[in-house]
Amino acid sequence: MANVEIYTGMMCGYCAAAKRLLKKKGVEFTETDVTWKPRKRVEMMERANGSHSVPQIFIDGEHIGGCDDLYALDAGGELDAKLGLS
Repeated sequence: MANVEIYTGMMCGYCAAAKRLLKKKGVEFTETDVTWKPRKRVEMMERANGSHSVPQIFIDGEHIGGCDDLYALDAGGELDAKLGLS
């Protein structure tokens, strides 16, 4: 199974939706809440090519993007392969 990392923020509906999809697929992930962690937010932005919104999602080190990007991969039938589910 793939290594999934998700940077999140407090009270973020998009973060909750992304985590819900991953959980529905039975995928474990590492979550880092950047709300009160400026160093982790900088880390996230560096890894995400300057993107500062949450969530920012990485699968096996590849930057996937945010919640909409994750759902688009799923709708296009590409997410399961990236997650190692197919």
